[in-house]
Amino acid sequence: MKEIFIKTENLYFSYESESEGTEASDAPVVLKNINVEIEKGSFVAVLGHNGSGKSTFAKLLNLILRPTAGRILVEGEDIARADLTEDEIFAIRRKIGMVFQNPDNQLVSSVVEEDVAFGPENLGVAPEEIRNRVDAALKAVGMSEFARHSPHQLSGGQKQKVAIAGVIAMLPECIIFDESTAMLDPLGRADVLKTISMLNKEKGITVIHITHNMNEAVSADRVLVMDDGEIALDGTPKEVFAHVEELKKMGLGVPQVTELMYELAKSGIAIPETMISEEEGAKLALALINQ
Repeated sequence: MKEIFIKTENLYFSYESESEGTEASDAPVVLKNINVEIEKGSFVAVLGHNGSGKSTFAKLLNLILRPTAGRILVEGEDIARADLTEDEIFAIRRKIGMVFQNPDNQLVSSVVEEDVAFGPENLGVAPEEIRNRVDAALKAVGMSEFARHSPHQLSGGQKQKVAIAGVIAMLPECIIFDESTAMLDPLGRADVLKTISMLNKEKGITVIHITHNMNEAVSADRVLVMDDGEIALDGTPKEVFAHVEELKKMGLGVPQVTELMYELAKSGIAIPETMISEEEGAKLALALINQ
């Protein structure tokens, strides 16, 4: 049985604390009764349309926001309790790193390697260890040759990889990617997704990937679909994307190959199972042609 890394219990969040003069009962509830367990070393994709609550959920796990009600357990420790100290919050953020949508908002230095070193320096890591971490982090994301470059001369995908390296250098056990590919072109997006997969499969880092791109969820171990602040669907990619009509009602799509096979099935062609990868679709198409 795999170890549970993150667990939420009856989690609620509203922006009542940020709305002066707003009664708690009148404040909009952004998250409602979220009960989720995330296994250590897993790759979880969180899908949902804009305003579904997925980014708020991410920010709660990293303590950028604090829940209105409920508990968040990280390796059994309740990080949502009111008496959490600044040192404890700092420790949680060391354990759970976060990469945001716009890499420019995370780049703080004029030299790539100095930017990657920023996090470990703030953690009080010894200089020789910082050097080792920076080199290892840049190698992990394939950016070693750009160590002395200015981040602002890099492409969007390269900037995002530098931002990821900065998080890796702090040695987190979990990284949350909050719409981290949304501003990238297809090539940059594919490059960053490859890096995310490598961190999970080769480094054993727990990955939570917040996205509205259905195709990015195909390689995840598990998919959570959020709608109106609640978990609407939860399962493997194949299990979740089998609910084509339900996803469409939520304003979401499915991977292109899944949509194609769904339409073929509606026209009377026998489709043996939900298809989520282009390779699966190509094999089935070839089999149908050769019948």
